[in-house]
Amino acid sequence: MQTGWLDSATAGFDYLIVGAGFAGSVLAERLARDAGKRVLVVDRRPHIGGNAYDRYDDAGVLIHPYGPHIFHTNSRDVFDYLSRFTAWRPYQHRVLASVDGQLLPIPINVDTVNRLYGLNLTAFQVEEFFASVAEPVEKVKTSEDVVVSKVGRDLYNKFFRGYTRKQWGLDPSELDASVTARVPTRTNRDDRYFADTYQAMPMHGYTRMFEAMLDHPNIKVMLNTDYREIQDFIPWQHMIYTGPVDAFFDYRYGKLPYRSLEFVHETHATEQFQAVGTVNYPNDYAYTRISEFKHITGQTHAQTSVVYEYPRAEGDPYYPVPRPENAELYRRYAQDVQNTPNVTFVGRLATYRYYNMDQVVAQALATYQKLLGGAAAETADTRSEVGSR
Repeated sequence: MQTGWLDSATAGFDYLIVGAGFAGSVLAERLARDAGKRVLVVDRRPHIGGNAYDRYDDAGVLIHPYGPHIFHTNSRDVFDYLSRFTAWRPYQHRVLASVDGQLLPIPINVDTVNRLYGLNLTAFQVEEFFASVAEPVEKVKTSEDVVVSKVGRDLYNKFFRGYTRKQWGLDPSELDASVTARVPTRTNRDDRYFADTYQAMPMHGYTRMFEAMLDHPNIKVMLNTDYREIQDFIPWQHMIYTGPVDAFFDYRYGKLPYRSLEFVHETHATEQFQAVGTVNYPNDYAYTRISEFKHITGQTHAQTSVVYEYPRAEGDPYYPVPRPENAELYRRYAQDVQNTPNVTFVGRLATYRYYNMDQVVAQALATYQKLLGGAAAETADTRSEVGSR
């Protein structure tokens, strides 16, 4: 094993991939397995999988150290691709919000309104209710505009304003409309958090899926390693960078603002801690939500583990802060990206965008096609013909 590693290092790699999360791992797998390229994947963390990494805690409960990662997508291509590396457990995520002493469905639906206000509205009537309380907004610009123009000021204050202020350290009136636009408002009783066609969790966890993805003789992985420590010593032809774009350029224009999270994990000597996978706390406590992993993973265990999420201004970069001045700062870095030969920037951090996991996979698959173009497809077709004989 060690000899093979040394041989690879001496011969050099076609691609140096910085980051072993979704973007880096998908590209490594495609380049190695489909195009026959030699790939070195480097990650500063001691594990593969990026923020989607999961592991068993001391109690034997499968947890997500970086907070719950719920897979959902409308893309058949993305789902079929990942299905090569994992079986799936169907799972539809449900979230409750602690508001006025009740646990109410979020996104807001008919039951949310009826239980909150003691009403008995039908789907048609709740649509009329929303219209009666909505505030006219001439031009929707901010996250506050999005919500009050749909469901009015009271529901905005009870469900959105406090949560957003904790999560982002800013009032919704100071944030781009995209933040709250991600959460729909429903006029039916659908209490699923997501409405995507495909909603499922990797049967044996994300880490096992990533292990299968990276299990190829053309792929070498170096963990606990900063790519800058090895980039001048191991030969490579092209870099794929999935880290923070501002860090790549040594913060020459300043740091791109992110919100971070602190995760506090607890294990309890009971089979179930709460009724659903996640409970939001928009108005109480310093944390935004509590998630219980056994709901999400389907694991059977006598104990249960949960995670509390505390938003932070400093720490690992999780959420790009969507404000015009930050978009302008990113544009300066994006200009340098265009002028950087031999490096491809892919993923959330490298493009300063908040992508869901499936969007990162889709972006990585599209990037692979751009990198190899027709040659990749031709090589794959040739191998298929040979294999079928």
